[in-house]
Amino acid sequence: MPVVPLKELLDRALAERYGVAAFNVVNDLSIEAVLAAAVEERAPVILQTSVKTVRQYGREQLHDIFGALMRGVDVPVTLHLDHCPDRAVISGCLAGGWNSVLFDAHELDVAENRRQTTEVVAEARRTGAHVEGEIEGIQGVEDGIGSDDAAPIQSLEVAVDFITSTGVDCFAPAIGNAHGQYKQAPKLDAQRVSDLVAATGVPMALHGGTGLSDEQFTDLIARGCAKVNISTALKESFMRSGLSFLKEAENQQKWDPPSLFRHQKKAVTEMAKQHIRLFGGSGKAW
Repeated sequence: MPVVPLKELLDRALAERYGVAAFNVVNDLSIEAVLAAAVEERAPVILQTSVKTVRQYGREQLHDIFGALMRGVDVPVTLHLDHCPDRAVISGCLAGGWNSVLFDAHELDVAENRRQTTEVVAEARRTGAHVEGEIEGIQGVEDGIGSDDAAPIQSLEVAVDFITSTGVDCFAPAIGNAHGQYKQAPKLDAQRVSDLVAATGVPMALHGGTGLSDEQFTDLIARGCAKVNISTALKESFMRSGLSFLKEAENQQKWDPPSLFRHQKKAVTEMAKQHIRLFGGSGKAW
């Protein structure tokens, strides 16, 4: 199965009201683990890379790793650049083979955000790629991008005009969600998702998924959140599994890196499978 366009994944998911899990991968092991989960669940999946990860590896090397690990994978996969305010990084990733990007220009005023997002959409179309847009910052800092201060919420009319005028393929609304761990149960404006989908027909992206209840996920997906981001849960699974393994290795004085890698891969794979099932993506591969 070749890498498929983001729009193809999300339009199907919106029509059938399931969510495509979008995991923020951090290295080759996490890529391999998420792909293994998607294959086992027969599910489409989105691999997301942060700007930090792109810069850590280098764009060409990271894409080469992705390409190597995709060989033999027979479920639909999209490679997505998450939260990126830097037009140069966006241009590089679009030219370098990414299927979609989130142009994060929420710190600009809406008019300038609209103007630049329209340019990014046109640039993406030239490479057959797609664009996720946003006009409100999702509260919380993720991979060095964002703020712990809540951003002002735009009116429904402003959001609908942004979506329709820019031609974005997916939109990330602020509905009371936040990146990182919630300090208390979030109160979400789920109706805003329904209103935006009804007005535009465009799939919504749910950010700040880690920590939401199963019922909240199910409700938001039914309303039109066809792309569901998971970042913190992957990082915690990766690092906590490594920490527990290393503590035991220290106790036993047994130092075997391949065993550590297998342990972490298993933990991340299980985490990914649980989310794919919860979002209704199992068995949706074509």
